[in-house]
Amino acid sequence: MTADNRTARESGQASPLYVFMVASLLFLALAFFAVGQAGAARNGAQTAADAAALAAARESRDRLPLSSYLDMDSLTDLFGGELIGPDGCTAGNYYAEQNDAGMQSCVRHFDRWAYTVTVESRNPVGDTVLPGTESGHAVATATAVVEPRCTFEAPDDGDSPTPGSLSCDGDVLELDPTDLPDPSHLFDVRLAED
Repeated sequence: MTADNRTARESGQASPLYVFMVASLLFLALAFFAVGQAGAARNGAQTAADAAALAAARESRDRLPLSSYLDMDSLTDLFGGELIGPDGCTAGNYYAEQNDAGMQSCVRHFDRWAYTVTVESRNPVGDTVLPGTESGHAVATATAVVEPRCTFEAPDDGDSPTPGSLSCDGDVLELDPTDLPDPSHLFDVRLAED
C-alpha cells in the first residue's frame, strides 16, 4: 500500500463524525431556542399577572368609600390593616386581557388587603423540537397589597368635631368629614413576594 492510497482512504473517515457533530449542534441550538420561547412566554404571562394584581388592588383602593369609615373603630381597623376595600377583580381581568392573557382566578384576601391573580397566556409556546410545547400555555401568579401610608390617631376629646387625625410621613392631617382626602394619598399599592 502506498502513501497516496492510504491518504485517500483516510480522508473520507472524518466526514461522518463532522456530520454527527453538526447535527448535534443544530439540535442543541433548536432546543435552546425552544427554552427561549418558553421563557419569553413565561415572562409575558408574569407581566400580565403583575399588571392584573396591581390593577385589582388599585381599583379596590380607589373605590374605597372613606366616608363610610369615619367612626374611631373603623378608622383604627382600616389604617391598622384589618379592613379591606371593595372588590377590584374586574379591573384585574381587564389588565390581564390587555396583556394578552386570560385571568384564571382573582382571589381577594380577607386576612389583609391584597389580591392574588393567576393568568394564562392566550398564545401557546408554539412548535419546537421539544414535544408538547405546541399547545402549552404559560401560567403566572402575582399578589398585590394595599398598605396604609399613614397612621390613625384618635382624638383626645370624645366630643371632638373631627374623627381623629392621620400622621403621614411626619405631616399631621386632621380628618374633616366634609373634605376627605383621596384614598390614593392615604394607601400605597405594591407587589408582594407571596
